[in-house]
Amino acid sequence: MKRALILILLWPGWLWAAIDVLQFDTPEQEARFQQLTQELRCLVCQNQNLADSDADLARDLRMEVYEMVKSGQSADEIKTFLVARYGDFVLYRPPVQRNTLLLWGLPPLLLLIGLFFLWRFLTSRPATTEPEAPASDPLDLLQDEEP
Repeated sequence: MKRALILILLWPGWLWAAIDVLQFDTPEQEARFQQLTQELRCLVCQNQNLADSDADLARDLRMEVYEMVKSGQSADEIKTFLVARYGDFVLYRPPVQRNTLLLWGLPPLLLLIGLFFLWRFLTSRPATTEPEAPASDPLDLLQDEEP
């Protein structure tokens, strides 16, 4: 019983343990840090940014970005350092280069192909004619037929 009570009392502490408490000298530094952690990808999670990830590597990268921001480095300098160390994958919006051309060009190309096939489908359909109104009396159908 005592163990359960201790567990219940300590449980909310687990939720707060993942929050980094960082002190900045200026609001501009904090804004730059927030912007960078939103723009940089967690290398472990791959679908989360550094700000949202709870992975150990993401926490380490956040601390590294924090130290670089505190030392006065610009956002471009920090991004350049991280790209040199981890590659373009660390950026959510990698630059348009030869190796990322397919990444940037494929979505518009697929959209154009889809629009082309939609246009072909809509223009190749025969014009619809109004269906004949059904006869109100079934005997009228029999009278129209010739024996």
